[in-house]
Amino acid sequence: MAVSKGQIWFLTGSQNLYGEDTLKQVAEQSKTVLSQLEAQVSAPVDLVWKPVLKTPEMIREVMLEASRDENCIGVITWMHTFSPAKMWINGLNALTKPLLHLHTQAGQSLPWSTLDMDFMNLNQAAHGDREYAHLVARTGMARKIVVGHPTEKSVGERITNWSFAAIGWKTSQNLKLARFGDNMRFVAVTDGDKVAAQLKLGMSIEQLGVNTLAEAVEKVSDAEAEKLTQVYEVEYDVAAELRAGGARHESLVYGAKIEIALRAILEAGGFHAFTSNFEDLGTLRQLPGLAVQRLMAEGYGFGGEGDWKTSAMGAIMKSMTPAGGGTSFMEDYTYHFGPGTPKILGAHMLEVCPTISGQKPRIEIHPLGIGGKEDPVRMVFTAKPSEGRVVCLVDIGDRFRIISNEIKIVEPTEDLPKLPVARAVWEPLPTLAASAEAWMLAGGSHHTVLTNSVSAETIEDFARIAGVELVQIDADTNLRAFRKELQYASAYHRFADAIG
Repeated sequence: MAVSKGQIWFLTGSQNLYGEDTLKQVAEQSKTVLSQLEAQVSAPVDLVWKPVLKTPEMIREVMLEASRDENCIGVITWMHTFSPAKMWINGLNALTKPLLHLHTQAGQSLPWSTLDMDFMNLNQAAHGDREYAHLVARTGMARKIVVGHPTEKSVGERITNWSFAAIGWKTSQNLKLARFGDNMRFVAVTDGDKVAAQLKLGMSIEQLGVNTLAEAVEKVSDAEAEKLTQVYEVEYDVAAELRAGGARHESLVYGAKIEIALRAILEAGGFHAFTSNFEDLGTLRQLPGLAVQRLMAEGYGFGGEGDWKTSAMGAIMKSMTPAGGGTSFMEDYTYHFGPGTPKILGAHMLEVCPTISGQKPRIEIHPLGIGGKEDPVRMVFTAKPSEGRVVCLVDIGDRFRIISNEIKIVEPTEDLPKLPVARAVWEPLPTLAASAEAWMLAGGSHHTVLTNSVSAETIEDFARIAGVELVQIDADTNLRAFRKELQYASAYHRFADAIG
């Protein structure tokens, strides 16, 4: 497993009614359930057992502790026996971390031939969890419910997906995003309410002048940059003209200087996401391309043209990406309506993350044709075939909305010898026509985050934790029903936000 990104606390409910001998059995069986979950949950989290909760005071204290502990990113609750739910009110009111309710029991099968009342008194989750769930429903708290035995693969997968969402929520709550320059002029969807974003999602969107970066680039020595270009030549297929001694090697050196300077600014400021804008490059000689791609590969979020919402969503989804998976900034660029299955060709000017690549990326240099600067260096590759989804975060005026479209990433129908940028080709579900209409009805952005590994369930869990509207477009999307869903959701969220 990858390095842990936080702790999930495992809380077991009971009460003092049952006596010490029974409660010792409860504790031992609770530890067994946790060990069974540890074998099933693949998210990079530590599952931490806490003593059985038997009184309102114990419950409130552990919930306060969980809320205070920076390492705790969520709690799993299970009522092993009957734990009268009024005991949980003050504790749940104190909890500020994501909540999962596991409805399970210690044994998978009933011991039919030996079943007696002692066994029944010890194994009461069937009604203990329902009592607790009734109370949680009354609170209106966002929570996930998972039903099944902890040895079941489906239980582990669902808790894994929720754990990734809890990681994403922690990322969002602590996210600092640097905007180098403003967003592209006259563009609506890249703008938005930054104060509302911090109130709702916790993220801090901060402005930096583009010359902050340009001045930092000028201070990077040739020796530092040359050392980084040697790394490029090992990790990537670098065009001959850009290699040491090549006719255009100096352009690669300058690209390395951008990476070194940009990384230093982000690390010094505690930023984990950033934007740039080709309309506002100050004294930079190149549009940052290669630097952005490499930083995204390390987990930074990015949005082009000042698109801070896509950059933020990128950082969140990067943190929710399983090891070995790919997640990238993306843009719907152009269509193939036929012949054959209609497809979308996604790309950007330069900034697509190599984690979605199907081959060793090649570093090349070509004219950009926009922005009026020197030819920029960039990685060129094609996304590997996979199932996945494209996701965006939009500000629709009175609230934020996450839109997700299931896709099938495919090989290009033909070679693309004259398109020297990183790109992805995909078939959106249910069809290009239906998905595009649904996307536009929902007010989706032309910028997205493409992932081949963050699950639809994780995105749904994140939206529930954040209290943000989620619109899903998939194989089952029916446009007539979809329009009604948007209308119902609009009414619900306006009402919910007004009383929240």
